[in-house]
Amino acid sequence: MKIISLFSGAGGLDLGLIQAGNEVIWANDIDKDAVATYEENIGKHIVCEDIKNIDIETLPDADAVVGGFPCQGFSQANLKRALDDDRNQLYRFFYDTIKIKQPKFFIAENVKGILSLGKGEAIKQIVNDFNEAGYITTVNLVNMANYGVPQTRQRVIIVGQRRDLGQEMRFKFPKPTHSKDGKDMPKWISISEAIGHFPDPDTDNDVLNHVYSAYKVEYRNFTGHRKTDPNKPSPTILARGNGGGGVCAIPHYNGQRRLSIRESASVQTFPEDFHFNGAMNSCYRQIGNAVPVKFAKELGKELIRLEKEEKI
Repeated sequence: MKIISLFSGAGGLDLGLIQAGNEVIWANDIDKDAVATYEENIGKHIVCEDIKNIDIETLPDADAVVGGFPCQGFSQANLKRALDDDRNQLYRFFYDTIKIKQPKFFIAENVKGILSLGKGEAIKQIVNDFNEAGYITTVNLVNMANYGVPQTRQRVIIVGQRRDLGQEMRFKFPKPTHSKDGKDMPKWISISEAIGHFPDPDTDNDVLNHVYSAYKVEYRNFTGHRKTDPNKPSPTILARGNGGGGVCAIPHYNGQRRLSIRESASVQTFPEDFHFNGAMNSCYRQIGNAVPVKFAKELGKELIRLEKEEKI
């Protein structure tokens, strides 16, 4: 399928969709480093521009629109005004793109917290908005570890299908391939299985982006400061730290340092030859914002199935 990608970042979602056999024909992000990374590794079809300056009417026709949108504006008491909230301009652009371009499908990724905003009223409003735009939707809470990603990363995936394609959702959400206990399917992949083959970054090596933050490892009960168990999937790879402006990389399970950029990328299932551009904090942020490539490929496979088997 031909895909438009909004808020593309470094391209984790797009790369997985492409690996499955789809074609991303237009992409956008405002971050120069992320766009440079995307161009180098994925393609030149990405536009580096503030999305508010883009005329939706000029976008190419596509079978699907994908991306993740910020949801800060939904925390307001009057959720009915979500589309008008200044902080929801990016959500509004995603919504307007769907409404104007009318792709067959859309896939939106967001944080788990969107389900609890306004005691559940925010997600109801989002579903209502897309219903008014002509779509039926499903809201799916996913733990990426259940799909072979070596990370306990929980995200919400909203899938929309244009109503003229049927009143029942034809997009079959990918079934888990792994489980925590490993009884009926392979066990979750541990972080040591995923990154244990990398050399010590302080030794001479030719591994891309294998450098790490000097941010001190101090254990306390706070995100990014808990011990990393080598026998379990990694904690969630972060895009931001504790509010101080920097990125807080997850501690390596050896307890001596933070994960390197390359190790973080491998936890997010980027290929080892995928090169990230920019300063260290920028690279960590690009990785933390991404959709794991391996999971994105599962979404892409379903788009291919719909196109080939159901002739959509």
